[in-house]
Amino acid sequence: MIMADSGSSEEAAVIGNTDITSTESENNIINTMVERGTSLLKKMEISVAEAEKRTGKNTVNMQETYTVYLIEIRQAESATEGGTPAAPDTLWRRYSEFELLRTYLLVTYPYIIIPPLPEKRAEFVWHKLSADNLDPDFVERRRVGLENFLLRVASHPVLSNDNIFFHFLTEEKGWREAVLDTGFQDKVDSRLKSLSAMLRVKSPDRRFTALKQYSDELNAVVSQLLRVRARVADRLYGVYKVHGNYGRVFSEWSAIEKEMGDGLQSAGHHMDTYAASIDDILEEEEHYADQLKEYLFYTDAVRSVCRKHELMQYELEMASQDLAYKKQQKEELVTGTVRIFSLKGMTSKLFGSESQEQRESRLSALEQSIEEGIEAVMEKNTECRDFVRAAWEDIERFKEQKDKDLREALISYAIMQISMCKKGIQVWSNAKECFNKIKLQSLLPNGSDI
Repeated sequence: MIMADSGSSEEAAVIGNTDITSTESENNIINTMVERGTSLLKKMEISVAEAEKRTGKNTVNMQETYTVYLIEIRQAESATEGGTPAAPDTLWRRYSEFELLRTYLLVTYPYIIIPPLPEKRAEFVWHKLSADNLDPDFVERRRVGLENFLLRVASHPVLSNDNIFFHFLTEEKGWREAVLDTGFQDKVDSRLKSLSAMLRVKSPDRRFTALKQYSDELNAVVSQLLRVRARVADRLYGVYKVHGNYGRVFSEWSAIEKEMGDGLQSAGHHMDTYAASIDDILEEEEHYADQLKEYLFYTDAVRSVCRKHELMQYELEMASQDLAYKKQQKEELVTGTVRIFSLKGMTSKLFGSESQEQRESRLSALEQSIEEGIEAVMEKNTECRDFVRAAWEDIERFKEQKDKDLREALISYAIMQISMCKKGIQVWSNAKECFNKIKLQSLLPNGSDI
């Protein structure tokens, strides 16, 4: 499989509670662990501290409600020894500004697997979960995802050094104008152009073809996993809530019993607690689901690198084909033979051959054009070679990150499920103890009332 374990990388960003030392664990931020190997994270701490709902007018002067996120930047060496840390620098950003930053990174670094943003609207939700993008729980999970995105970029050996990214973190005003002034939008490849390259490229690189196929398969597998998880969450929610009926029945039953009343009442309380616990359990599950969703969205970033390589390969093939055609034209002009049907060949037969001066002029123009074509092919070859080298280096880094992240996410999810089952066993064990305390009628003195 294309995504086998690869060599180590000191600057990989890893989600989840990994097997790290106690010193490293202190650097954990929310559910994200980013190794502090890059210069940017050595200099500053980055967090998305809170989210705030606001109302204002949009570009077409219509009222809208939206969410902004508070980015906090604290200099790593800002605190004096034994003193309190200095107040962080803060600024607010909308989700659309995060989108603009990521688009800029995609265009500027086409050979890098750019970290994805959290979903704009909830996907793979179970029926009790709100799909409203202004829902507080969804906004909180998105806040965590946006912080994770910033830490992913800040931990990347190349992206962390980008000036536009640094300005995104530090300059609230003028950042949008600065990113647009880079002219990155003029470099965006159209989807039609990318599709044409994919269909017409003659000699695709088998490594990128295999990577693209793996990305498609990973996308399908993670999508299925998230759908299964949503269905299980639906059923689990129902099972837990139905246990609340036990609590109600035991409570009603206790009201008509004298000796059994206390035990039944206590057992009912345990059932009520069990039924209510599912809300926190499924909320915790959503964070693990979000980690899987990140890699669902990562698959599109991988495909983006593959599409860019296909486009560059197609442009190289077109340049080589154009050069070969020009060389053939020169050969025909020098030898006076025409290998293929052409309008010029028919014209020569009908109206006579061109003069020596015309032939020399054409030959000179062709030689100049061939020289330019050779330079173009060499340039395209160099671009392709550099792209493959840089892209594969980043792909190897991504492989290690992916394997670590998904391994830890699945282990943490399994641990959570085991803990949930243990709590269920404990509830029924407590209920059993309540039933054991019920005095049996046969053990009471003769003549005692029920």
